[in-house]
Amino acid sequence: MSGNSEVRPPLPPFTRETAIAKVRQAEDGWNTRDAAKVALVYSVDTWWRNRAEFVQGRDEARAFLERKWRKEFDYRLIKEMWAFTDNRIAVRFAYEWRDDAGNWFRSYGNENWEFGPDGLMHHRHASINDLPINESERKFHWPLGRRPDDHPGLSELGL
Repeated sequence: MSGNSEVRPPLPPFTRETAIAKVRQAEDGWNTRDAAKVALVYSVDTWWRNRAEFVQGRDEARAFLERKWRKEFDYRLIKEMWAFTDNRIAVRFAYEWRDDAGNWFRSYGNENWEFGPDGLMHHRHASINDLPINESERKFHWPLGRRPDDHPGLSELGL
């Protein structure tokens, strides 16, 4: 680690348990919809590809998240670890949200993450598809915020 005082455990190299913990931390953070807080888990020079948008740096990541959550209402996210290596984690996820016209969506995706030795995410590659759903088809019903520990994950929900 450099002279950077920012450290975000768990740190690489990851074990199965620490990779799962890192994924849950990310899910919990994004479910706060607090862009300033969420951006702190990314390195100052983070690089993202999110759908067709490219984000460079923590400030752009924060601005991206602010824009995202201004248009995605009632956002609820579940992430699941798919695979991991020393400093990389592959994740699959789904989130449900509605637009300002009341239309509901379930967005499915995969992310590939790369971390520095400080535990900050340096690279994030996300591929995401949006599926329009009826409100009656929603599966994520917990109160806004952190998903309760007893709420099923993606595999348990058949997603």
